[in-house]
Amino acid sequence: MNTTRQGAAVDARGIGVEGPRGWAFRGIDISAEPGALIAVQGSSGSGRTCLLLALTGRMRITAGEATVAGLPLPKRIGTVRSRTAIAHVPGVVELEPALTVAEHLKEQALLGHRFQGLSASLPWGRRQKEATRARIDAALAVVGLDPASLVKGLRTAVRDLERIEALRLSVALGIMHGPQLLAVDDVDLKLSAAERAEAWELLRGVTRTGITVVAAGSEAPADAVLVRTTPAPAAADTAAADTVAAPAAKTPEAPAAEAPAAKSAADETPAADAPGAAGTGTESATHTGTDEEEAADAFAETGRA
Repeated sequence: MNTTRQGAAVDARGIGVEGPRGWAFRGIDISAEPGALIAVQGSSGSGRTCLLLALTGRMRITAGEATVAGLPLPKRIGTVRSRTAIAHVPGVVELEPALTVAEHLKEQALLGHRFQGLSASLPWGRRQKEATRARIDAALAVVGLDPASLVKGLRTAVRDLERIEALRLSVALGIMHGPQLLAVDDVDLKLSAAERAEAWELLRGVTRTGITVVAAGSEAPADAVLVRTTPAPAAADTAAADTVAAPAAKTPEAPAAEAPAAKSAADETPAADAPGAAGTGTESATHTGTDEEEAADAFAETGRA
């Protein structure tokens, strides 16, 4: 895993995504240094997932201005996508319950060789195998996932993992090829208080390698850069509402229309801009059906994340 590349600074002013039925989110401001932990808070259906996809170049913003790693969005959307990764996003990137931990790690290593223009044909030489093993070991070390602690080691199926273990595996896959920014959805979904603290500490560990992390969760830690997508109260003045999200009375939310707002980035980006790494994640049981449709639609619009 490449930990020498500097993380991505994120700067956004009034960004939003509007679909045929309304705004997915709007009026979002972010200012974060490379290697920061950015926490996105908001109610289900408030556009949290779409914001993660927009910041990683997987959904096109339709309002405001943003730069990620100095690259303007949406103008350089393909390059942003190639320098970022996503994890734990239902309907877009998910772990396969029937596959083992080893199979997921090997698949991600092979994808990395393909995106980097290296031959993925077997048998590999000893040097390639050793490099791949080192990359996998480094990613597992960063997320604190010890194969010896799993019921069947690397042969453990995803369906047999605890939720926090699945999150660790998802993040390990996302950081394996050294993205500048990693987006993680539903960080603290169905976790106990102790596990929630463990999950956020896991992401802090990722930021210590230099990678910027933007994560959506219900309880953000105090040391994170906080971004809210929850619609402003009706009593708030218009200016204040616009800095957070569109008031329901003025612009009704329609999360199911969030993804269609994104023009296909793949249509405007050559194959060389395909992402170097993509995280995976477990399915969100507490998301509404609308939120799952939003992620699935985004996947259909942008192709494999």
